[in-house]
Amino acid sequence: MGDPSAHSCFTTTHVAPSAVSHALQSSTFNGYAPTSGLPQTRRAIAEYLSRDLPYKLSMDDVFVTSGCTQAIDVALAMLARPGANILLPRPGFPIYELSASFRHIEVRYFDLLPEKGWMIDLGAVEALADQDTVAMVVINPGNPCGNVYSYQHLKEIAEAANRLKILVIADEVYGHLTFGSTPFVPMGVFGSTVPVLTLGSISKRWIVPGWRLGWFVTTDPCGTFKNHKVVERIKKYFDLLGGPATFIQAAVPQILEQTDEVFFKKTLNILKQTSNTCYDKIKEIPCLSCPHKPEGSMAVMVKLNLSLLEDISDDIDFCFKLAKEESVIILPGIAVGLKDWVRFTFAVDPMSLEEALGRVKSFCKRHGKQLQIY
Repeated sequence: MGDPSAHSCFTTTHVAPSAVSHALQSSTFNGYAPTSGLPQTRRAIAEYLSRDLPYKLSMDDVFVTSGCTQAIDVALAMLARPGANILLPRPGFPIYELSASFRHIEVRYFDLLPEKGWMIDLGAVEALADQDTVAMVVINPGNPCGNVYSYQHLKEIAEAANRLKILVIADEVYGHLTFGSTPFVPMGVFGSTVPVLTLGSISKRWIVPGWRLGWFVTTDPCGTFKNHKVVERIKKYFDLLGGPATFIQAAVPQILEQTDEVFFKKTLNILKQTSNTCYDKIKEIPCLSCPHKPEGSMAVMVKLNLSLLEDISDDIDFCFKLAKEESVIILPGIAVGLKDWVRFTFAVDPMSLEEALGRVKSFCKRHGKQLQIY
């Protein structure tokens, strides 16, 4: 699951539980919230996201969801129609494919290019799209690849989507979790070029995934989504959904406004340390290769060289045998769209990560092919 809160080195800011406790003990937030979310919560999220945009969002642009997963499902539900298709990155986050299948939306995959820092193959995007394409998904910072897209690449993505007359679903659940040379730029910066649906949550940046507090936001200064029927359709769909607990919503303004930068820097310092450890240790294992050093999020994709292994048939076999023999769990790449790759999560206690990678090295040595000398 990649849940950083499972490790003691990753703890949320003291502001967060204090805000929740205050909201709960006030006895003011025991009732139902409006289906779109508490007004003060929507307003706070709009202000938080507007810090990084060249225009201001309003609370009317924001809908509160039960985590980013619900935001994903809302986005696809809004776009579903007979014959529709959607463009998804490969590798990517599998919930998109699952949600699309429930909505009877055809999925078409465009490849991310490992040798180019997992940039999007925009030529493939343009070749895949047709008159029935409704959107493309951009995950930045990248899950599961650990990449961070540059301003220029995001601009090119927006221009390509504009040419194709499709909107962009910007999955930014790892927004601001960057520790390399490339800063985080929200896709909404290019909202004047192409309509953007921004999806996010407090789960990862604040290390509270179990609180299930996310958002679905129309970052669209040109007003494409302001059409009365579109807005009404979104509002009516939210009438069907159960959002996050009201007292969690009520805590959000204080959490967003009062969290100290020191907290964020501490998290980023640990992630930078563990990502470096992961990258460096993987380089010591002959059958594994990491084409791009992670610069963001909490995971990285690693290529398997099966020709160097004696009795491993594929990435699933590798992961099952590793778990059985070494009690180390990693994700087979096929689960995120890449066969014979694996995904490592580095949002782990540094000592545990070093232990795990040592076990992976021992496992690969044990299963490595012996050189034949004639």
